[in-house]
Amino acid sequence: MRQFDPTMYFITDRTGRSTEDFLWRIEQACQGGVTLVQLREKDIPTRTYLELAMAVHTITKRYQIPLIIDDRVDVALAAGAEGVHIGQTDLPVRLARALMGEHAIIGATTKTVPQALEAYEQGVDYLGVGAIYPTTTKVKTVLTDVSVLREICQTVPLPVCAIGGLNYDNCDVLQGSGIAGVAVVSAIMKADDPKAAAEQLKAKVQTLIPK
Repeated sequence: MRQFDPTMYFITDRTGRSTEDFLWRIEQACQGGVTLVQLREKDIPTRTYLELAMAVHTITKRYQIPLIIDDRVDVALAAGAEGVHIGQTDLPVRLARALMGEHAIIGATTKTVPQALEAYEQGVDYLGVGAIYPTTTKVKTVLTDVSVLREICQTVPLPVCAIGGLNYDNCDVLQGSGIAGVAVVSAIMKADDPKAAAEQLKAKVQTLIPK
């Protein structure tokens, strides 16, 4: 098992932001204690994605935080990122593992127990389960009930991160679910003070994780 801390999983959204502001927010989040950073980009040229990944990786390496690339194994490899996150319509986990190697952190999005078990059997390191609430990102979401999240946590022996519209005010719904962490986008990305938002949310999430 690759060593990583899934407690406070920060997923980026560059929509409407300059590159300078975008990278500043990532650095602030890292200073605020996020434990994983996922660079998520949709529909941009491969070279642009790679250049952005390398710039983000420069920041995350400074704080010794693993960088996960959404969807794109090629970009993850080229940027030297620590891992990749696979969706249900992306490259199969087994192939991603073969390409990335045993050292890489590989996560998968799952919404049902069968999907979670399949990802586990193919060798993922963690699961992202949701969306728990509707989101404001451009990613298409299907809501997942907390009862399903709890069942996945009980069934699959992997760290599970809840995702989807979660923030400081509404994440109490996850109490008792068995999660290993929470993944957020807007709660940090859109905060006036991303560092403070990360610190406060991380402290809250730590109260929701089973001891």
